[in-house]
Amino acid sequence: MPFRFEKRLAPTPFMTVAVPVASVALALLFCAVFLALTGRHPLELYMAMAEGALGSAYGLTETTVKAIPLMLCGLGIALAFRMQLWNIGAEGQLYLGALAATWLPLTFPGLPAIVMLPAMVVLGMAAGALWALGPAYLRVKWRVNEIITTLMLNYVGILLVNYFVYGPWRDPKGFNFPLTAQFPPAALLPTFGDTRIHAGLVLALALVALFLVIFRNSRWGYEIKVIGASERAARYAGMDIKRNMFLVMALSGAICGLAGMAEVSGIAGRLQPGLSPGYGYTAIIVAWLARLNPVAIVLVAGLFGVLQVGGYIVQTHGVPASVAAMIQGAILFFVIGGEMFTGYRLVFTGRKGAAATDE
Repeated sequence: MPFRFEKRLAPTPFMTVAVPVASVALALLFCAVFLALTGRHPLELYMAMAEGALGSAYGLTETTVKAIPLMLCGLGIALAFRMQLWNIGAEGQLYLGALAATWLPLTFPGLPAIVMLPAMVVLGMAAGALWALGPAYLRVKWRVNEIITTLMLNYVGILLVNYFVYGPWRDPKGFNFPLTAQFPPAALLPTFGDTRIHAGLVLALALVALFLVIFRNSRWGYEIKVIGASERAARYAGMDIKRNMFLVMALSGAICGLAGMAEVSGIAGRLQPGLSPGYGYTAIIVAWLARLNPVAIVLVAGLFGVLQVGGYIVQTHGVPASVAAMIQGAILFFVIGGEMFTGYRLVFTGRKGAAATDE
């Protein structure tokens, strides 16, 4: 062949930025071709999505609201991914965090906000952490693939929430709808003015700042990086790999559980089925597209917030809202494919080079 792929010693800063940007552009182009083949005007639809999500105060508010759980779950996933722990269970951990946080206002509705909200945060994070520790134990003890266990636990977590909202926690005054009772005001996260943007945004940005310090300036952040790069090297350096695996998975699940607490306390005001439209799954794309960088996760979460809100807007053009899910899937596909060009470069050898290589 007149060309070959050659492994890069280290990805250049330009490629690190250019490849994800090009991947998103190619995904949008691919979806544009599909939309055009179905008789729709892709540029018009893209403009409608952008205008609906960013062209008004209401659109900006809703985009931010959708971005908050993506930021939190994306940060939790990125932490695990940095150590090559593939936590695919953010969706289930989000649901478990929401479930645990809901227990407090339903059981002790008279607590003041100064006690209620911090306790709900602790419960949500603890439930998410415990939901992630099971796969962590199986990975450490028997090397069970955490992709499978975390993925399967998503369905268990979602169905567990459904059991409570359809059963023992169903509001008797809810006209037989599968909803819990409305939370008391003390159990609702503060919002900014008259918008639906809640204090979960502050928590997400605080975690971004914390992760920047951990990843860049702490010994633990360095250990996470080394263990992710080579367990053998980390073991030779005397690092406690098992302890770090438990700690990272627990913290990853805790942050995803915090996202669940923020959703029930900041948006829904009660527990209900379908609490998440797939935030935990979309956050995997967010974390990967951001290359596990905390600051980039905020920006990419905003992009996917635009897609979420824009997907509802395009329904007025006769297009299903699922077009947003199609674009998200295409972005993931192209980003993963583009990773090859980050780690490898294309070298044209010509016929002589090819012949020499074959010899």
